[in-house]
Amino acid sequence: MPKLAPPPFVTETDTAHPILGGGLGPYNYQLLSDPGGLTQFGAFIEELPPGSTSGRRHWHEAEDEMIYMLAGEVVLVEDTETILRPGDAACWPAGHPVGHRLDNRTDAPARYLVIGTRLQTDVIHYTDH
Repeated sequence: MPKLAPPPFVTETDTAHPILGGGLGPYNYQLLSDPGGLTQFGAFIEELPPGSTSGRRHWHEAEDEMIYMLAGEVVLVEDTETILRPGDAACWPAGHPVGHRLDNRTDAPARYLVIGTRLQTDVIHYTDH
């Protein structure tokens, strides 16, 4: 397989997030798996500007999801709050009913890798609704 040339970052403003649900503030993302032709899982890098949220708290019935922090700091909001910094990872197995989202409460951008299963039959639950 040839070396992948990732596309440039795309900026979205308060729209639906590709994996995490409804957006709450701007974010930037760079698709990695789609340009490589992968269909079994999705992988992308997301950057949350200061004051942005990754989406609404949610969990998946049929999809695994994980993030790996690359730069900056976010607050992982579940039933409790946990600070994540570069080198930290968080995983959510399919069917585990813990809603989660990421908040950037700092003055600097935060960047992380997102990896998740892709299933047409997944059901997403929004914890706060």
